[in-house]
Amino acid sequence: MATAVLILIALVLGIAIFTDLRSGRIPNSLTFSVMALSLIVHAGIGGLEGVLFSLAGLSTGFGLFILVYLIGGMGAGDVKLMAAVGSILGTSGALVSGILAIVVGGIYALGAMCYQWGFVEMCRKLALATYGIFLPGGKGWSYDLQLPFRLRYGLAIAAGTLLFSLGFNPFGG
Repeated sequence: MATAVLILIALVLGIAIFTDLRSGRIPNSLTFSVMALSLIVHAGIGGLEGVLFSLAGLSTGFGLFILVYLIGGMGAGDVKLMAAVGSILGTSGALVSGILAIVVGGIYALGAMCYQWGFVEMCRKLALATYGIFLPGGKGWSYDLQLPFRLRYGLAIAAGTLLFSLGFNPFGG
């Protein structure tokens, strides 16, 4: 990956992490300006193909997390950050970065629960929550897993994107 792209990604993700940790928000001014800049740069490099590359990545990044946002699992800034990342990296970059972010986010959530409740209590609460899925009639979650704090998913997106940007791709290619 080109050095300029790595620097841009590191800068964007660094700002996103800082603002997410400080205020719990990832500003539109960051995400939308990155999307616009990425479209312009890709247009300059590849013309219409570059624009389509950037738009496809933007759409992929957005599509990965919009359903999670709609069910209340993350903030809109997280969705827009993943869309901005996709506008830089294209479809495959957004897809791999997003999947890595989901894995990192799951580990982050389990670590936060373990820290908050202890390992045994975390396992008990997860077992109770999961139990409802297997009840006849599919009642869904039977236990409230609300943490007393909000996870900052910008961290997971940054970690997944940086892993991909530094060459980690468990899917090959």
